Amino acid sequence: MKVNVTTLESNSAGELELADAIFGLEPRPDLLHRMVRYQLLKRMAGTHHAQDRSEVTVTGKKMYRQKGTGGARHGDKSVPQWRGGGKAFGPKPRSHAIDMPKKVRALALRHALSAKAKAGEIVVLDKATLDDGKTRVLRGQFEKLSLDNALIIDGAEIEIGFARAARNLPNIDVLPVQGINVYDILRRKKLVLTKAAIAALEARFAGAKTGQGAEARS
Repeated sequence: MKVNVTTLESNSAGELELADAIFGLEPRPDLLHRMVRYQLLKRMAGTHHAQDRSEVTVTGKKMYRQKGTGGARHGDKSVPQWRGGGKAFGPKPRSHAIDMPKKVRALALRHALSAKAKAGEIVVLDKATLDDGKTRVLRGQFEKLSLDNALIIDGAEIEIGFARAARNLPNIDVLPVQGINVYDILRRKKLVLTKAAIAALEARFAGAKTGQGAEARS
């Protein structure tokens, strides 16, 4: 599929052919959901902790004698039935991460790119550079391009002036091509790719096929 290439000044910079194996797939919502869940669970801290009866600070003395009180039998106050006692089956520090095959993760990324392409929400920039690094200048350029909520993917390195200007803009994320991921693609309305980013993606998925058979079953 062909897309128009533009500059930050909203000038035309020709056309570019996007590979169907990366941008021409039929998006699968189930695959995108699995990938987003994988990312969110992996980044959870898992530091939640509740004290059980062996960890609470209470006296170990028996509350009252075993028999003759007319009430139930109890030991010390660390049991969950009493205020200040330990939590029964409370949360403990653990990893929430789940497994997902590498091939499926790669396929999910291609489906996310294809979803943006199918929705017409991909913008291709000639390059992402800014001489003075002023947020005011970049904001004006983005307004001309109708970019108020976007993820911008550049090549292997982000130009310092552009990154400095973009970090003060709300709802604008800038990542190198190594950091591209499904969650950030889907959470922003527009996906902005530079020509360098597209070249890197095509090199990364050079052997990818347009078929969705074997990889989808992994």
